[in-house]
Amino acid sequence: MSTRVRLTFNPDKQGILSANQGSSQIGDQPGALAPYDLILGGLGGCLNHTLQTILDKKRISAEHISYSIEGIKRDAQPATLRDVYIETTIVNPDAGRDALEKAFDAATRYCSVYQTLAKVASMHPKLIVK
Repeated sequence: MSTRVRLTFNPDKQGILSANQGSSQIGDQPGALAPYDLILGGLGGCLNHTLQTILDKKRISAEHISYSIEGIKRDAQPATLRDVYIETTIVNPDAGRDALEKAFDAATRYCSVYQTLAKVASMHPKLIVK
């Protein structure tokens, strides 16, 4: 499987990231995403897709799922991620906490972006059930 994005930058280093599914501004301008915003957003998107796939297979539903993800970079250069904190909140699920924890644990094992970042950073996943 292949994926491709296109990036175009103007002389002020402001850019557009384009993919088949849409586009986003990147750079320093208001409303634009910074490079680590894209990485952490990609992590959240991949983790959610993986988790939702697992929940669907187990016939578990919820009102909604949200993610709060914080990345902390190393001081050394290059400043790769040192720690990634992922707070996942599942609201009004129709399954018990044990089933949700097993699904969430499996999602962190099978999410390719999570596993890629885990090669350079300590991952700190946390599940909250409301």
